[in-house]
Amino acid sequence: MKVVPFQRPEENYVERFLASNPRFSEGTADAYGRALRQFMEWISTKPGSEGRFQPSSLTKTALTVYLDELASNNYSVSHRNRVKYAISSFSNWLIERGELSKNPANGIDVPAQPLMAPRVLTEDQRYILRNLVEREGDLRNEAIFALGFWAGCRVSDVAWLKLEDCSLGPKIGSVEVGYKGGKRRVIDLINEVRRPLYEWIRSEERARKSSPYVFVSQRADRLTENGIHHWFRSLKKQARNDEWELIKDITYHDLRHDFAHRCREVGWTLEEIAFYLGHITRKGTPAISTTARYTQPSREQIKEKLKWLKG
Repeated sequence: MKVVPFQRPEENYVERFLASNPRFSEGTADAYGRALRQFMEWISTKPGSEGRFQPSSLTKTALTVYLDELASNNYSVSHRNRVKYAISSFSNWLIERGELSKNPANGIDVPAQPLMAPRVLTEDQRYILRNLVEREGDLRNEAIFALGFWAGCRVSDVAWLKLEDCSLGPKIGSVEVGYKGGKRRVIDLINEVRRPLYEWIRSEERARKSSPYVFVSQRADRLTENGIHHWFRSLKKQARNDEWELIKDITYHDLRHDFAHRCREVGWTLEEIAFYLGHITRKGTPAISTTARYTQPSREQIKEKLKWLKG
């Protein structure tokens, strides 16, 4: 007799939905699958769900509240839009099957990110975050933090980094990154990034995983973008009360913004920052307008420099 492993209803729904869309690229299928599983897991904890996902529980109210919770947990606008698109596509599939009467995503707008000066961390905030990482004492997480803080990497750069993309030695190192938009580039690493990355890759813990990706989790061969955001939120929760008040709203992506500002402060040109961060146009030239937005001055910076004025 063939033994069929038990499968939760929501997992069955996700697999059938993805199988019905063979035109999805591997990346889209992976992103949509993760977004749907997380939403279904969330909705199964709500009153009236009976502990499982049911199409009838897929309402506009449920989706609105879920997107609001993602926003309150500092998930990016692009991530929330991706979740909305995944659920909208899934809902259309349910409608075609006669299991849902209308698409709950219709009429829901994810507010655009306001065009304001990106986050520049204060000296105290930098001190606290670096201290938290050191106190945690985890090689993998130290390397993840370093790639954001000392190399300005996107969370997707980190999550999709492969061992074959790393050229590391005891004293020098570089990595090839650029998962987003397929804009690959090789960047050199300063010692603050090279050392923890080199030590993590050579560690016994990493060696136990036969995965092509640099960062792995206990359950999978790749630590996802959501996994990195979850770790960063967990890291901040280890802060003491006075530390927490200063860092509670900082996101992993803020490390990238702060890196750009620190590069500008020590004399990098906008073209150099654009290349290092991967702000490149389709023609291969530096996207200065994007980089300029990353490095524009904040009100606090200008306020401080007002004190320098002389009559």
